[in-house]
Amino acid sequence: MDVTALVVLASVLSTVLFLIGVPVFLVLGVWIVLASQAIGFTMSNIPTTLFEGLNFFGLLALPLFILTGDMIAAAGIARRLTDFSRAALSWASGGMAISTLGACGLFAAISGSNAATTATIGRIMAPQMKDEGYDARFAAATIASGGVVGIIIPPSVIFIVYGFLMNLPIGVLFMAGMLPGILMIIAMQVVAFYYAKKNGWGHRSPFLLKETLKAGMKAYLGFLAIFIVLFGIYSGIFSPTEAAAITVGYCMLSGILITREIRVTDLPSILMSSGQITGLLAPLIAISIVMQQIFSLLGAETVIRGFILGLGGEYYVTLGACMAIVLVAGTILESLPVTVILAPILAPIAAHIGVDPIHFAVIFLVGASIGFITPPYGLNLYVASSVTGLPYLQLVRFVLPYLFSLLAVWLLVAAWPGLSLWLTTFM
Repeated sequence: MDVTALVVLASVLSTVLFLIGVPVFLVLGVWIVLASQAIGFTMSNIPTTLFEGLNFFGLLALPLFILTGDMIAAAGIARRLTDFSRAALSWASGGMAISTLGACGLFAAISGSNAATTATIGRIMAPQMKDEGYDARFAAATIASGGVVGIIIPPSVIFIVYGFLMNLPIGVLFMAGMLPGILMIIAMQVVAFYYAKKNGWGHRSPFLLKETLKAGMKAYLGFLAIFIVLFGIYSGIFSPTEAAAITVGYCMLSGILITREIRVTDLPSILMSSGQITGLLAPLIAISIVMQQIFSLLGAETVIRGFILGLGGEYYVTLGACMAIVLVAGTILESLPVTVILAPILAPIAAHIGVDPIHFAVIFLVGASIGFITPPYGLNLYVASSVTGLPYLQLVRFVLPYLFSLLAVWLLVAAWPGLSLWLTTFM
């Protein structure tokens, strides 16, 4: 059998394993081993690449942001943020789901990580949504979808990686992601409103300005954390990784000294909880880097470049092809390898047809973020499954409406550059 046939066979086998419920990490591992054998890739290089794939300073922000999420939860800060979101939004049908998505947006402004947002908000809001009569699968899908904005609303680890690769200013990229991130939250809230009203999920309560202001005052520690992160990064006082470390310390001290909901004896269990989520994500990221190498050896970069350039250079056709490639890649790879593989290929092509580099960065990364709820990879679905205990495949059907709403926002972001560029004009 030739190489192509062997790779196709490996892909079919991996798909079957995924459909029968084998964990995603093992499915990808099987594909990598079989594909490596098919192309004669040295097996001893796999463990080396697994290690080197994680040996990147920018990725230190990932476990730190996840730990930030657990510290915020343990200190009661996340609960205060969700209480504020619920007080402000619970007047509408589906108020609990809408406020969950709003809480994801607030938390994303601290965590910078989709996984940390999904895990932390999931632990708080999933039981509450279930208690209000929501379908547990819809609740988990809502939380997974809300976590998507974790890498769009600043700060964002993946914006840092993209800026480093393409030599673009990180602060400008952060600002460019603000409005698209907010629009993504609003679009998903519309979906939550529709399905909650249709199915009679949740309980409405009247909007009370006094109670909302009171909840906002109680959430001041969370708002201060957002200020510390964004001011520190935009002012250049510290890097995003350093911001994550400082925020961990701030949340820990706040929990011990101010809210007094964290005891020193609680710290080992908090660290263990964060370690479990990191241990879930880090292998998936590392194994995606190995997939990147195999795709390169298979000539994927040459094929992609030749395909797009062969379309004739018309603006929307070329941009649409770039977006389609990002979306497809996001279904099988984590956002980091998608960015590392495709950004250096697609960004110059987009610039050639006249797309602003900052605008294309936002288009690229919004598309990559949608991959977090797009099967078969769907990393946020995997995290939500872990947090709620529900099988991965049960969440897929309930995440589809959110997926379609995010695709609509993505198309709007691509067609309207002002959504990405307007705020950057004030910098």
